[in-house]
Amino acid sequence: MSTTLESAPAAARPQQGRYRSTKVRRQRVRAAWTFLAPMLVALTLVAGWPLLRTFYFSFTDATLSDLSNVFFVGLENYLVYDDGQWYGVLADPIWWRAVWNTAYFSVVSVSLEVVFGIIVALILNAEFKGRTFVRAAVLIPWAIPTIVSAQMWAWMLNDQFGIINQILMALGIIGAPIAWTADASYSMWAVIMVDVWKTTPFVALLALAALQMLPKDCYEAAEVDGIHPVTVFFKVTLPLITPALMVAVIFRLLDALRVFDVIYVLTSNSTSTMSMSIYARQQLVEFQDVGYGSAASTLLFLIIALATIAYLYLGRNRLNLGGDA
Repeated sequence: MSTTLESAPAAARPQQGRYRSTKVRRQRVRAAWTFLAPMLVALTLVAGWPLLRTFYFSFTDATLSDLSNVFFVGLENYLVYDDGQWYGVLADPIWWRAVWNTAYFSVVSVSLEVVFGIIVALILNAEFKGRTFVRAAVLIPWAIPTIVSAQMWAWMLNDQFGIINQILMALGIIGAPIAWTADASYSMWAVIMVDVWKTTPFVALLALAALQMLPKDCYEAAEVDGIHPVTVFFKVTLPLITPALMVAVIFRLLDALRVFDVIYVLTSNSTSTMSMSIYARQQLVEFQDVGYGSAASTLLFLIIALATIAYLYLGRNRLNLGGDA
């Protein structure tokens, strides 16, 4: 083979190299699709069919008591103008309040989780005694099921017998018990606090994995040059762990946009904290309006899909610009 390549014209060698690389790339793509095929088939069966039924029911007058006898109503569940009034999910102020609550919860909670996750990862990346034990302990909140942790915090935040009020009153911070999950002034922040407590370890774990992969020579050179650690973090560490943080943010953003369990356990159907998922559940189960609830679920799916696409597009462009620079 080497003799053949050496005897070939110089102009033909790059062509052969490109052909070989293209062939290898095609083989890798084929192998990737082969391994992904079983998962895609299973995902289509498990998630595709219910999703299509949800789309279908959103254009009907289906109710929970009778899903067989339904009639097509077009876009009435989404938006319709009748007798001088707008009706449908998009005309419901409670829906838009749920959209705002979800967006606010997602932005604030994910931002706090990224900040605290980076801080925890930097601490766990340092050398100290008992580091292995501390790393295992930090993961405990993330390992606890969300329903369990939410109920645990609901008890601790209770205004009658909750330990949080008892501690704050003993320290003299508050003079009377506060209904953290019932008072609209505090309920959203209580929910955010519980979510941040539970999912910060997930962000910290991904950030720590990225920190473990960073080359040591650049830090040694920065130490020799006398560069301040804060400057090293923002100029070296943060750009290098940004891809891992992007993965953490997109997973957490998806979870936050479809949040249901932690908010429902802590505040039930309160409009001050109602998310889009809770709104859809209320229409589907409590009001038994499958068509209306399916329309809300479809809108939730579209919002999550658009947010994901926008985040990935902006993140990829930012990484490309950073690489070009």
